Amino acid sequence: MSRIITLFNQSGGVSKTTLTHNLGYHLAANKRRVLLIDMDPQASLTQFMGIDPESLEQTVYNAIIDEEPLFIYPETIYGIAIAPTNINLSAAELLLPAATAREYRLAEALAPIKDNYDFILIDCPPSLGILSILSLTAATHLVVPIQCQFKSFLGTDLLLDTIARVKKKLNKNLQIAGFIPTMLDSRTAQETRTLNAVQEQLSQVGTIYPAIPKSIAFADASERRMPLAMYDKKHAAVKVMKKIVKELEKLN
Repeated sequence: MSRIITLFNQSGGVSKTTLTHNLGYHLAANKRRVLLIDMDPQASLTQFMGIDPESLEQTVYNAIIDEEPLFIYPETIYGIAIAPTNINLSAAELLLPAATAREYRLAEALAPIKDNYDFILIDCPPSLGILSILSLTAATHLVVPIQCQFKSFLGTDLLLDTIARVKKKLNKNLQIAGFIPTMLDSRTAQETRTLNAVQEQLSQVGTIYPAIPKSIAFADASERRMPLAMYDKKHAAVKVMKKIVKELEKLN
């Protein structure tokens, strides 16, 4: 059974794209068939995978707007397939409101191919707009990256309200797989308190996965268009992500 996992948080800078990239790599390293989908017009995931967004003639846009088959980049990268995007996808916010059954466009694009993959990871834009709604509607599971900052934690009520509306109206089978605390500096009392609050208050909603430590190595690896485990296989965060992947593999 294919598990379609949307990584979503309406806040920016919480490591959604970095997590999508790195978790996808570790799943593929475990011999899982993995497809990444870039639903953010900023195309950071596409770039992290070493693809120039401006060079693409076809992207996710064509599936969402023109209802064409989902374009998957012809080469796997580090054993991972990707449906890339570029800035053209930003037009979806203007074009989709008038479209028939717009919320289901991504789910419909995935339907013919989803059984070809064990895991499909969807990287959302940092907003509550239509692209995020499409991503949540297409998902079987939701993972929420949440930065270990009090401001980020405060936004979870709005996020959970959005998820509840999607479950009620669009995707009754959507499961909250859990929350991944990110960018933790354990030397900082405020961030440790925020992590404790996440563990105490959100554990009833979903699994609280191990926290990802803050590190410039993620940015360095992304700049070199590679996952962290290829850039520095001994980095402490690599072990954490392997633990998270073990838990994701148990989802059903």
